[in-house]
Amino acid sequence: MANCTLCPLECGIDRTTKAGACGETDRIRIAKYGLHPFEEPCISCKNGSGTIFFCGCSLRCVFCQNYSLSRSETGKEISPEKLAGIFRELEEIGAENINLVTASHFVPQLIRAFQIYRPNIPVVYNTHAYEKTEALKALDRFVDIWLPDLKYFSPKVSFRYTSRSDYFEYASRAVSFMAQRTPVFKDGKMLSGCIVRHLVLPLNTNDSISIIDWFASLHSSAYFSLMGQYTPCGQIEKFPELKRKLTKREYNKVLDYALSADLPHLFAQELSAADQKFIPNFSENSPHLFP
Repeated sequence: MANCTLCPLECGIDRTTKAGACGETDRIRIAKYGLHPFEEPCISCKNGSGTIFFCGCSLRCVFCQNYSLSRSETGKEISPEKLAGIFRELEEIGAENINLVTASHFVPQLIRAFQIYRPNIPVVYNTHAYEKTEALKALDRFVDIWLPDLKYFSPKVSFRYTSRSDYFEYASRAVSFMAQRTPVFKDGKMLSGCIVRHLVLPLNTNDSISIIDWFASLHSSAYFSLMGQYTPCGQIEKFPELKRKLTKREYNKVLDYALSADLPHLFAQELSAADQKFIPNFSENSPHLFP
């Protein structure tokens, strides 16, 4: 943390004294936690995924649906001991798993929390995939389910939306590592494995097709989750293509291609998921993640 090189940005900032490029210091900050009923069926299952939303982000997509979190505009500071207590609390209220959302800039702190309390339910690592494999390997023995979102293939596309042209360079290595995890299920619930997500963006269907081609080339047992839930959010004034939802024609083009690619395990989201009601509510005035 004193000369942070944890993520691909390698900002070198002393995070014990000030925030790094991710927007966070060495102290864990979260926005909210609770039961999430709208993840993939094998993740949310009956009771919902025990989801913890961390503040800060090293990628910072312009259209982020959790924009205030990724820009560190909200949240509260907690200790590794408190985080371990949240693991236990979510477990006690019936969470199907512990779902860590965008926590890659807190890897040392996560390890400390797991050393204090190791959950008796699966641990899900929910990431944008802009990760160093060294960090993932450090977490590997604590994580049961890898849940990366493979966002962009083209350096031009990733630079347009994140100012990072090296996204796929790092994400492809990270996903290749995570996709090695063998899927294990019990009564429809994933206990171990990897689900690679991809969100189709307006006017970016060709990039999505390239992602599918690359994933298919892995010949992995990992699941692929195609998402059509894009909803205009964030700071998109300078991006006219992002000011609308995905069209049925755009989504079907990518879905048909995914089906023709003969992926062994495929989740396909319905376009009706593109609705504000499926975006978590991070207001302190509500104790719940969703209305």
